[in-house]
Formats: sequence, structure tokens, C-alpha cells
Amino acid sequence: MNKDVQAYNDAMSVTDKAIGQKLAREINKHLAAAENKIWHRHPVWFLNGNPIVGYSKLKDCVRLLFWSGQSFGEEDLQPEGTFKAAEARYTDVKQVDAGQLKRWLEKSVKIQWDYKNIVKRKGVLERLS
Repeated sequence: MNKDVQAYNDAMSVTDKAIGQKLAREINKHLAAAENKIWHRHPVWFLNGNPIVGYSKLKDCVRLLFWSGQSFGEEDLQPEGTFKAAEARYTDVKQVDAGQLKRWLEKSVKIQWDYKNIVKRKGVLERLS
């Protein structure tokens, strides 16, 4: 695991740390080719420089965010923001369904919007795959 992501997880409460560790472990397992780093103070995984998935500690939960998640057709992912992102929120590690997460991660590779170039395109997203 990326040492900065480990440090991020270590700084969380015991409950949230367990969630973060499981998310990081599963994401690393299924997105082995992805670059992983702390981006805007949160763990994020990138494919070819495009953000794919990340998680962050919110006040009352850990939020898993898929940048292109609204295009996945998954009812358990809730829309987030004004672009194509979708999220799932966890308050206990038992809520993290490894099979469901694997399916979402597989979709995150196949279904991508070009966030890498969103500034260059003045806020316009284009579908990559």
C-alpha cells in the first residue's frame, strides 16, 4: 500500500481505519495497474492520469467516490456533484461488500469520463470509454 495512503488511514479512528484499509486493499487488488496517491488530501487511484476512484473521511462516515459512477447503472451508488461522480458511504467495515466493490471497480475501468482534461475543456466532460 502507498505509504501516504497508509498514513491517511492510520490517522482515522479505529472504525474508519478498518473501512479505509479494506477499501484500499480491494481497490489495489482490482486496479493493480492504477497509480495511487494522496490527491486533494485524499487517497485517489488514477488510470493514465484520469481519476477513477478514491475515498475520504467525512464527519460521520467514509465516502467512496467513483468519478464516473453515475454512468455505472448501479442503484447503490448515489449521484454526487454536478458532473458524473457517484458515491457510497460507510459507517462500518461490514457494510463494504467486496463483491459489489469488485463489480464497481470493473466498471470504473470500462466506463470513464475524461476528468484529466476537464479544465482544458472549460468544464466539459467527454466520454473516454
